[in-house]
Amino acid sequence: MVTKAIVVGAGGGFERVGTAERPVPEPGFGEITVRLRASSLNYHDYAVVSGMWGPPEDRIPMSDGAGDVTAVGPGVAEFCVGDRVVSTFFPTWLDGQPEVLGFATVPGDGVDGYAREAITAPASAFTRAPAGWDHAEAATLTTAGLTAWRALHEDGKVKAGDTVLVQGSGGVSVFALQFAKMAGATVIATSSSGEKLSRLQALGADHLINYRDDPAWGETARKLTGGRGVDHVIEVGGPGTLEQSMEAARVGGHISVIGILTGVAGSLAVVPALVKQLRLQGVLVGNRRQQMDMVRAIDANGMKPVVDSRYPLDSLVEAFRHQESNKHFGKICLEM
Repeated sequence: MVTKAIVVGAGGGFERVGTAERPVPEPGFGEITVRLRASSLNYHDYAVVSGMWGPPEDRIPMSDGAGDVTAVGPGVAEFCVGDRVVSTFFPTWLDGQPEVLGFATVPGDGVDGYAREAITAPASAFTRAPAGWDHAEAATLTTAGLTAWRALHEDGKVKAGDTVLVQGSGGVSVFALQFAKMAGATVIATSSSGEKLSRLQALGADHLINYRDDPAWGETARKLTGGRGVDHVIEVGGPGTLEQSMEAARVGGHISVIGILTGVAGSLAVVPALVKQLRLQGVLVGNRRQQMDMVRAIDANGMKPVVDSRYPLDSLVEAFRHQESNKHFGKICLEM
């Protein structure tokens, strides 16, 4: 059996994106075959495909994948033919403390990913998808959903009454808003777009800050808490926003350092971090057990992800162009 795949050439670049056929072997011991139905776009995928962090060899991109199990190999008891599943970002990190360094094992980067119609892989590289979600919705969880879940629930231990600050309206930030409200937290949302702020408010954001109109938004956020500061910051901006995030945080506050939208390097004012005794935690997605916990919470709560748009697999470059425009709200998905 062979499958259609999208391949980006060595070094990356949209001009090097094309189609190919790849074999799909019968599942061996501990493996399943999945008819993939959807993927979703992340900044990491954009970096690989655009050539920012291009692969050293031809690569099937995309770290997120969702679909139906079509065959089950010997020794697999967790899944049956027909089950709806979603991939994991780190297929070898099943539980416990972080044990992976970099992206060598990550689908779509160090190994071939999910921009294809079928794959045979270890059953442990997937979890069940949330009940009632379509495949595109499920595909939003692998990277963005789990990053937000881990930041708040695993690392941050968010609880009712906490205050969470989210930056912008990308996938991680929107998921963080939803998970924070699920936990009973107050949410402060920032954006440079009045329209997007209105949509964040409709999702449950309690306070809104337009950071373009208010460059000192960290101080504003702190004032919104009565001067105490926020408990958790979902920091997706990087060097250009970290100073304001530290200003917003309370003494002993938790800042999840996730994104690099403003660059990969910059100066760090150490004194505010020391004086406030801040906890800056780098977050690189999460493990399989955390993803299973997240799916159980979603099933119990009934939440749905925010899908901005859906593109056919062949329009992968067009989808990334839409991502480049920064006009999206929530997740951009591919459907096979």
